[in-house]
Amino acid sequence: MTLQATLERTPAAELEKIFPQSLDGIRTTMENRPDNVPEDRIVSISSGMDNYANDLVDAYEPFGWLAGDNIPRLLYNPSSGMDMQSVAGGGPFLGNWVVTHYDDIDRVYSDNDYFSNAGQAEFQRLIGETFPSIPLAIDPPDHSQYRMFLWPNFTPAHITKVLEPRIREVVVEMIEACADKGEVDMAWDFARVFPVRIFMGLMGFPDEKFDEFLDWEWNILHSGDFEKMQWALRNVLGFLRGFIEEKRKNPDEFLTSRIVHGEIKGRKLTDDEIIGMTWFLWLGGLDTVAATIAQMYRRMALQPELQTMIRENPDCINGAVEEFLRTQPILSSGRRATRDFEWHGVQVKKGDSFTCFNPAGNFDAEQFPNPRTFDPKRVGNRHHTFVAGVHICLGAHLARRELRVLLEEWFKRIPEFRVKPGTDTTLYPSLLGIRNLHIEWDASKVKHPA
Repeated sequence: MTLQATLERTPAAELEKIFPQSLDGIRTTMENRPDNVPEDRIVSISSGMDNYANDLVDAYEPFGWLAGDNIPRLLYNPSSGMDMQSVAGGGPFLGNWVVTHYDDIDRVYSDNDYFSNAGQAEFQRLIGETFPSIPLAIDPPDHSQYRMFLWPNFTPAHITKVLEPRIREVVVEMIEACADKGEVDMAWDFARVFPVRIFMGLMGFPDEKFDEFLDWEWNILHSGDFEKMQWALRNVLGFLRGFIEEKRKNPDEFLTSRIVHGEIKGRKLTDDEIIGMTWFLWLGGLDTVAATIAQMYRRMALQPELQTMIRENPDCINGAVEEFLRTQPILSSGRRATRDFEWHGVQVKKGDSFTCFNPAGNFDAEQFPNPRTFDPKRVGNRHHTFVAGVHICLGAHLARRELRVLLEEWFKRIPEFRVKPGTDTTLYPSLLGIRNLHIEWDASKVKHPA
């Protein structure tokens, strides 16, 4: 469906929600406004991601305007739910500052003197655990020792030599399994499965835990139910601790075992360091690439000229992957201020929470000319989908390689595909994304390379 067709069939009231012309459309108030928050900076944009779906070809289009010249550099979003940093710190969560312009987002991600990552992704606090998520929730200077310990497993050279053969094997196997059927649920049966198989092989986890892993992960990240989150956390941490103990007794060549038996500066890792790394990798390895793949294929199915471009110009695959990543920023990461300071005429207080709103920053025209244009030849495509600074995603190279190999092998075999009639293509423009995406193609035109 074209953007114009979407607009024509969308009620005016709904268009007003997703295409506000000014901040007036999302202004709000809050009873317990912090003293340092100007009243005219308070807006409600929480529903723009997790709580509101749209059926636009470019599902992130509603948010790019927030990077405009007329938008204040600091906005304040009232609390709409749980904040992991507040859970970790034990303090109240009233809301958070929101930065929407590229250069401000870059500063929050990169300025470790003023912004801290401590407390990020520490869902384990909900069941009384005190170990940190390593290395994500560790600030410099200690951060570097953990990142450097794990980094050899995620370098481009290691991926090329060790991981890519398995990535390609799995991709080819999965494509061939559905090719002659002429259809597949790309979100549930392919995107949900492919990267997790790679991740489980990397860590050495048993294949039979696949369904339980995804069930636990869904409840932790997406259920919004406190009891379900606690249940899942107890299950996954119980499994991981048992698996760690098994690797102590029976080491192997996989990453979990290398963590268990690893050393930093000549010392053995502590129990908290081992579970902190293993837990963080488990949490980050299950659905970020899956969400990206599902949204990528949705965009190509709704905009078939992208398929033609990639099929006829395979040399553009690397650039296309970067554009899919830029235009599908599934996560907006947070930080916390480490001190009082003034920024953009506003007084920031130590402990204030910040959200970097990537769905706006990745479309900032100051950084990305013609930002809504999908351009695989875009130069200097330094998007923030993998964050920036020292906390840039550890698995970014692996994710890119998985996406590139998938496109390479897919377009060798599968002809033009489309959304299967009757399929719901509405999308939550976030990690939640889309659970099912049925696509189809003419099976008689499938190729099977030797």
